[in-house]
Amino acid sequence: MLTALLILLGLGTLGYAAAVLRAAIVQRVAPRPEALLLGAVTNFFDTLGIGSFAPSTAWIKFRKMVPDRLIPSTLLVGHTGPSMVQAFIFFLLLGGKIDPALLVGCILALLAGALIGAPLVSRAQVWLVQTTVAVGLLIAASIFVLINLHLMPGGGSASTLSLPWMLVAIAANFALGVLVNFGVGNSAPTLIMFSLMGMDPRYAFPVIAGSSAIAGAAASISHIRIGEIDLRVVTGIILGGIPAVLVAAFVVKNMDVAMLRWLVIGVVYYAAAVMARSAWAGWKQ
Repeated sequence: MLTALLILLGLGTLGYAAAVLRAAIVQRVAPRPEALLLGAVTNFFDTLGIGSFAPSTAWIKFRKMVPDRLIPSTLLVGHTGPSMVQAFIFFLLLGGKIDPALLVGCILALLAGALIGAPLVSRAQVWLVQTTVAVGLLIAASIFVLINLHLMPGGGSASTLSLPWMLVAIAANFALGVLVNFGVGNSAPTLIMFSLMGMDPRYAFPVIAGSSAIAGAAASISHIRIGEIDLRVVTGIILGGIPAVLVAAFVVKNMDVAMLRWLVIGVVYYAAAVMARSAWAGWKQ
C-alpha cells in the first residue's frame, strides 16, 4: 500500500512540476525574491507541524503582494512543491507505522475534496473567499492558543482508529480538501483531530504531507490551467521552500515550537482581522 502511495506521489510530482515549468516558461516569469524568503521560512516551520498557509497569508496580506482573490490559489500551488518533499520524507520515516487503510482513506478523501473545491474558488465572489480565509486564520490561531495553554489533548499512542472514528476522519479530510482551495491549511486541524481521537500525533504527519502533496498536485494543475495565480510568488515559494523542508526534516531533531506559535498567533489574528474587514466592505457593495 505504501509503495502504491509513493508511486502515486511520484506521478503527481512529475505532473505538477511539468505544469509549473510550462507555465513559467510560457509566461517568462522569474521568482519574486521576497517569495523565496517567505517560502523558506514558512515551509521550515510547516515541516515542524506549525503550518504554512496561515503565516503565508498573513505576510502576503500585510505586504499586499497578491490581490486577495488570488491568495488561496497562489498559496496552494506554491506550497504544494515543498509538501511533496515532506510527503516523501514522512512516508519513508513513518508511513509504515500507521494503519494503511486510514492513511490511504484520508489522502484519497482530501484529494476528492480538493478536486471538487478547485473550480469553486475561481467562481466564488471575492468577499466570500476573504470570509473563508479569515475564518480559517481565526481557527488556526485559536488552535495554537489552546495548544500553548495546554487546553488541548496531547494525543495518545495509537496508530489506527476504530471503524466509526476512521470514517469520521476520512469525512473530515474530504471537507479539508474543499477548504484547502480557499487557503485553509490542513496541518493544525489534522493534528488536533488525531490527538482528540487518541492517536499518536506524529502519525498525522504522513497524512498531512501526503494528502497536501497528492491533492495539491491535482488542484494545482487545475489552478495553473485556470490562470488565477501569481506565478512569481508561486515559483519563489517553491524554490525557497524545498531546501527549507530538507533542513527542517534532517537537521532539526528536537525543537520547542510553543514560542514560535505565540509569534505566529499575533500575526495571524491581525491578518484575519484585515481580511474580515475587506470581506465586510466587499459584501456591502
